[in-house]
Amino acid sequence: MATTLDYFSLAVSIQSRIKSALDLTSAFDEVLKNFALSLTDGTSANNAKNHWHDQRQIAASGTDSIDLAGTLTNAFGETLTFSKIKAIIIFALATNTNNVEVGGGATVFPLFKDATDILPIHPGGIFVITAPDANGIAVGAGATDLLQIKNSAGGTVVDYQIVVVGTV
Repeated sequence: MATTLDYFSLAVSIQSRIKSALDLTSAFDEVLKNFALSLTDGTSANNAKNHWHDQRQIAASGTDSIDLAGTLTNAFGETLTFSKIKAIIIFALATNTNNVEVGGGATVFPLFKDATDILPIHPGGIFVITAPDANGIAVGAGATDLLQIKNSAGGTVVDYQIVVVGTV
């Protein structure tokens, strides 16, 4: 039985206001902004075919290499071989002491431009990247299909939640 993506929706809402007390009144600057992404079943622009999600733990100073092509299984037990990634969402649990780091490594999934690029996700922080166009973020073969996630330091484990959406 083949699965299809019924729907995918991602929304980011920003509500922020700054205030400055003046002599006779107060001035405000307010930002109210919503960003949304919706994907439907398919393999071209604004499409995806499947998703994978998990809550994971990384040992002190450890690395979690997630193979995006051939080892992940969805909730129905189907093996996922992603060819294009359309969205990655990573949440570092607020109870962590260390940061969760995304990226790095010479032969891993090309999330960043340089192999030394690492993005820290601080405890309680969220990392989101989307690529809804027809190209998505291409998943290579062999060692270039590994999404590398690290624990930034020793002493304690880190926990994180991850959702990956893409075409297979």
